[in-house]
Amino acid sequence: TVCAKLSCFILQKRIREIAPKIVQLLTEWTETFPYDFRDERMMRSLKEMTHRLAFGDELSRRAMQRLIQRLLRKLTTLGQYEESLATSSATAAAMDRPLALKSKQQLVRREECVLNLCDDPFVFAQQLTHIEMERLSYIGPEEFVRAFAQKRPSDNHKSLFSKRKASNLEAYVEWFNRLSYLTATEICMPVKKKHRARVLEFFIDVAQECFNIGNFNSLMAIITGMNMNPVSRLKKTWNKVNTDKFDILVHQMDPSSNFYNYRTALRGATQRSSTAHTSQEMIVIPFFSLFIKDIYFLNEGCVNRLPNGHINFEKFWELAKQVSEFLSWRQVICPFERDRKTLQYLISTPVFSEDELQLASYESEGPENNLERDTRRSLRSECFFENPCLRH
Repeated sequence: TVCAKLSCFILQKRIREIAPKIVQLLTEWTETFPYDFRDERMMRSLKEMTHRLAFGDELSRRAMQRLIQRLLRKLTTLGQYEESLATSSATAAAMDRPLALKSKQQLVRREECVLNLCDDPFVFAQQLTHIEMERLSYIGPEEFVRAFAQKRPSDNHKSLFSKRKASNLEAYVEWFNRLSYLTATEICMPVKKKHRARVLEFFIDVAQECFNIGNFNSLMAIITGMNMNPVSRLKKTWNKVNTDKFDILVHQMDPSSNFYNYRTALRGATQRSSTAHTSQEMIVIPFFSLFIKDIYFLNEGCVNRLPNGHINFEKFWELAKQVSEFLSWRQVICPFERDRKTLQYLISTPVFSEDELQLASYESEGPENNLERDTRRSLRSECFFENPCLRH
């Protein structure tokens, strides 16, 4: 009928008028928050929108097709990355458990150490930065919201957020813990005091290089590992090391006054990045656990309204600023040459558990009192079944 044709013409004209703006909005959405569309309902809605736009405008239809193709490539890459993470985690777990029962019987008392693989602190810090930047690049800003929503899901959001965990966030936090334990493991392993001291000095130098690069996450992980009791109790080893550099680094990451020193250094690195002339100067890798904490409290501030019932736009602005900085940090391409052997070592070499570290520490420098002697006896039994080859 004439009325139907007229209505169709008007609809097509209206779609052509608004289509470019819709395409622009969806382009920005899918490029900035692609992980939103891992949810089937979101992807279905996006495809329905493509169909509707195609009804009135061929150019918009083609633009939407390209948009979906780019989005699918991103999601495919993400899926492959998460599969590789899962494989690496499973492999490391499979290697670690037998080690506690058998292989570590040879490893605890050994002369070989990380220095046999890489004795250049700068190169080692570069490889740490490769891992940090790769893992950072796969974290979508929407994962922060998803992680916070999981803490207190409402009925409306529960089905949406239960499908996908913030797996990349979790993997990044696990990496921090792994590096801390790896640092402590390497320091506690060597038989001779002078070799332990060399490894200790090496990790202090690596931490310094991480600070210089702007890799604060690896810096804090190394400091955390060196401050673990199994390492900090090695007084004879520490006495052979000049700790001035380490003391300065610890001061830089001091948690007092809400990490004032670190936040000052982070602002300096961010300023350097904004005016950078080289890729290396652009690198900013925040101490991630603290960054998540900051985002969490800003998010809580956004949820709470002002006393007059209005939305707290100041908190929303602060949150948007933090997330925007995060987006700029994760987009930087790591400029350093890759050392595959060192990277493989960092990702997959077995590390000690807390109990195994404590035992290795006692084997390096004996217990100082009856309580420590009883603890060592118990740990020997639990970790190594009283294997005689572990004894001095």
